[in-house]
Amino acid sequence: MTIYTDGACRCNPGPGGYGVVLMSGELRKELSAGFEHTTNNRMELLAAIVGLEALKKPCTVTLYTDSKYIVDAMKQGWAKRWRANNWKRNRKEAAKNPDLWERLLDLANRHKVSFCWVKGHSGDVENERCDRLAVAASHSSDLEVDAIYVRGGA
Repeated sequence: MTIYTDGACRCNPGPGGYGVVLMSGELRKELSAGFEHTTNNRMELLAAIVGLEALKKPCTVTLYTDSKYIVDAMKQGWAKRWRANNWKRNRKEAAKNPDLWERLLDLANRHKVSFCWVKGHSGDVENERCDRLAVAASHSSDLEVDAIYVRGGA
């Protein structure tokens, strides 16, 4: 299974959206949604989460994202350390977006996921498609509420 993801946000924070492309052989599925008030990092994380949540059974997945935030946190074990330290990056600084990191870590445990970085806006066809989906979603007339971000829990 191959998943491409991207998040977008206007005025960060502001209206945002995510785009996901799932591919397996000849099968292809695209997912997207927009939110009234959120951040780019939340949309990047949510794109990866939604892509992995779309899988009906445990899979081996290559997940491509242009977010070094996600790739580095997952590959270098930062997110696992933040969780083990009660969502603290260090003694003084809280980790941001613990609600989404928790979901992503749980999904990464369910599936065998390889997180791969792809340079954004560099001509990668599927990354560019995800970007268009995310931006279009952020302009949607029926934006969802990112309730945890809005109430300050992220």
